[in-house]
Amino acid sequence: MLQQRLLEIAIAEFASKGLEGASTRSIAAKAGTAMSSITYHFGGKEGLYLAAADYIAAQIGTDFKATLSIDEVPAGLTPDQARALLHGMIRRFIDTMTGPKSAMYSLFIMREQMEPTEAFERIYGGLMGRMLAMLVELICIATARRDATVAQVTAITLMGQVIVLRGSRATVLKLLQRRDIDSAAIALLAARIAANTDAILDQLIAERQELP
Repeated sequence: MLQQRLLEIAIAEFASKGLEGASTRSIAAKAGTAMSSITYHFGGKEGLYLAAADYIAAQIGTDFKATLSIDEVPAGLTPDQARALLHGMIRRFIDTMTGPKSAMYSLFIMREQMEPTEAFERIYGGLMGRMLAMLVELICIATARRDATVAQVTAITLMGQVIVLRGSRATVLKLLQRRDIDSAAIALLAARIAANTDAILDQLIAERQELP
């Protein structure tokens, strides 16, 4: 399908060169079509950029839903059940960040993180925002601590240890003395991140118990 091919090529182009540096002529040529196709389907370069953001948001949503079949936090969860779901979300995020598809998506998103535009609002407004809100709610349930700020800071901390696997991939590989983050490395990293997650949640529970 021409539109999908244009979007996938455009994401790689925008990811490596940014909106200003990307060339619609180059994108069209790599897709084997005329530049007029971009105007016809997307209205021009800016429209293509926003459509690329929508495509990334949709793909991330599809990937997560394939292995995490919940759209909202179920009612009546126990702290242990919430913790288990939280671990499942983080493990799915690890698989996404270390998978081949995340490379060009992540660079596109990182550009938007540094200088957010309407494209970031579209990406965050998709599954990303909903999943982060779910993560915050699960933290509150798992720790029996209804403090939104604490839960939000915790969510940032938990996600940060996973994002580094893509955002600082070269450093991770150098430190691990590996050429790639293979299945063995992913297993080691996932186990450590899971242990860190439990330690953070346990500390929040201990702090709650010490509150007057």
